[in-house]
Amino acid sequence: MPLLDAPAGAEPVTVVITRRVKAGRAADYEAWLQRFQQEARGLPGYLGVTTQRPAAGAPPDYVSVLRFDSLAHLQAFERSEIRARHLEQVHDFVEGDAAWRQLTGLEFWFTPPPGTVVPQPSRPRMALVMIVVVFGLVLGLGALVNLAFAQLPFATPYPLRLLVTITIEVLLMTYWLMPLVTRRLAAWIYPGRRAA
Repeated sequence: MPLLDAPAGAEPVTVVITRRVKAGRAADYEAWLQRFQQEARGLPGYLGVTTQRPAAGAPPDYVSVLRFDSLAHLQAFERSEIRARHLEQVHDFVEGDAAWRQLTGLEFWFTPPPGTVVPQPSRPRMALVMIVVVFGLVLGLGALVNLAFAQLPFATPYPLRLLVTITIEVLLMTYWLMPLVTRRLAAWIYPGRRAA
């Protein structure tokens, strides 16, 4: 399958998939999930998947957050042979059809708190959190990166320092800071959430 370029101005798309696994079939589901995730890595525009496993004593619901770089690539995945084949394989391990919810834009950075039935974060509040977080990172990390580069025995161009700063910021936001901030501010970011 040829790699398609994301359309100009395309936003990343996040799909939240919830499946309830049948009693006694968790190991089968986990094995299926691993096979599916391994094969999905070769899909055009695929950005990754995160799976939240059920807590002990909670309903056996698995929540997977699947990300693509554009709506076009998500739609290509939805029509793909890979998806059709894996849906057929998982049928015996789950109760009913999966619940799919599609998110775009800023929602990519925000993970809904456990138990959220309909993740509908407040867009103005998401934007405010992002402004505060990005401002703090740009101010703090920018100064640290400039200080580190100033120690080098040669001059470094501003675009290189900016690239290093942005790379560190995005990695921190994606893997540590935004999940932490979302957990701490969940009740405020998701004001209308309903718990399962």
